[in-house]
Amino acid sequence: MKITTTLSAKTDKHTQKSEILLRLIVGKVNGKAVAFRAKSRIFVSPERWDAKEGTIQTDIRTTKIMSAQKRKEVEEEKQALQETSDNLSALISEIKSKFLATPVEQITKEWLEDVIDRYRFPEKYEVKEEKPAFFATLDLFLNKHKLSEVRKKNFRVIYRALQRFEMWNKTTLDLDTITQETLRDFEEFLRMENTFFQKDEQSNKWLCINEDYKAVYEAYPETRTPQARGQNTINDIFTKLRTFYLWCIDNGKTTNNPFRHYKIEECVYGTPYYITIEERNQLYNADLSARPQLAIQRDIFVFQCLIGCRVGDLYRFTKANVINGAIEYIARKTRDNRAITVRVPLNAIAKEILERYADYGDDKLLPFISEQKYNIAIKEAFKLAGITRIVTVRNPTTGEEEQRPINEIASSHLARRCFVGNLYKQVKDPNLVGALSGHKQGSKAFTRYREIDEEMKQDLVKLLE
Repeated sequence: MKITTTLSAKTDKHTQKSEILLRLIVGKVNGKAVAFRAKSRIFVSPERWDAKEGTIQTDIRTTKIMSAQKRKEVEEEKQALQETSDNLSALISEIKSKFLATPVEQITKEWLEDVIDRYRFPEKYEVKEEKPAFFATLDLFLNKHKLSEVRKKNFRVIYRALQRFEMWNKTTLDLDTITQETLRDFEEFLRMENTFFQKDEQSNKWLCINEDYKAVYEAYPETRTPQARGQNTINDIFTKLRTFYLWCIDNGKTTNNPFRHYKIEECVYGTPYYITIEERNQLYNADLSARPQLAIQRDIFVFQCLIGCRVGDLYRFTKANVINGAIEYIARKTRDNRAITVRVPLNAIAKEILERYADYGDDKLLPFISEQKYNIAIKEAFKLAGITRIVTVRNPTTGEEEQRPINEIASSHLARRCFVGNLYKQVKDPNLVGALSGHKQGSKAFTRYREIDEEMKQDLVKLLE
């Protein structure tokens, strides 16, 4: 193998330079001489080219009679010629190196041109790391960030809402280009999405009435038809979305922070309503023998009232959680940051319920059904037990005060309120009650329960008599 160099006869009229041409002599293949020519992409002035040696003349002499300016120009030209010569030598070395590593049958003119091009313009062949797409990054966040299964589930709901928003707005979400305006558009979409549906009276099903939106919802549906979203729900969505963005910034995924000047409103809650101990006992003693499956869920609700746990923790309970006459568990919502064991002693009614289902064949503590069906059963049990008093609540959608029968709005969380509210009326120590309910000290959620203690207010007023 041999490489020779010549200078093209063509001269650029602007630079007055000509291109150096390379000739790669492979040798003889099957008795025939094989050689390939290619352009080097390196240029030099013809007057500085040594045609006999096939090299660049870098030795330009200066004289004493030259002016300082001329001498400077000559030195600069010598330096430039030397750099060009070095580039040529390096290119030839690169070709030789690649030649030795390549089977001779693969050596072609195209191969030679490719080697030259890759050496002269390496930036063309750099594999640029693609910026992760928005949803790919969100997937990464859900896999890498410490989140409970409940929070992951909530994020997945937001994930699908963002996909529908993207498709509906005919845009592409990008970490670097999402702005405050994008967030406002998403908020507007969240508020209006439920208006695309209407309940069919005959089938009792929610049907999409917006023809343009049908394809969007078919692509990214929900198990539950989108309902009207109140301000607290929207606040929660954007709080979670902000958490994702802060994670992206901390992990070098973007420098953009659209939440820097986007204000998320504080959630506003009404005074927690709960059932009294008398109402709880009324529910427990109600005759539901005609509805044995409903009676089971009633018992589970009463048990939850006596334990004060969240429904997510309740559903994780197995028989192993009963230790020395108490329920012991680590609250799922806070266990990643504060792995504190909650221990709630079992009273007589709680023990009675556990004894009733002791032979339940599953490892689960009680015969649980889905959370959705559980909440439906609670409402029905309340109605049959005659617990239908009117309570003042804050409408989660409109934010307005309204009066509702408690049986219509009863849910699994009401059991937790029953536990906390009734205990706090008897023992006005938030830390002690919080230790039993799994609330951390200073919890904003717990402070709302203090507002329900009407008896405490009455006692204070009596001090003025």
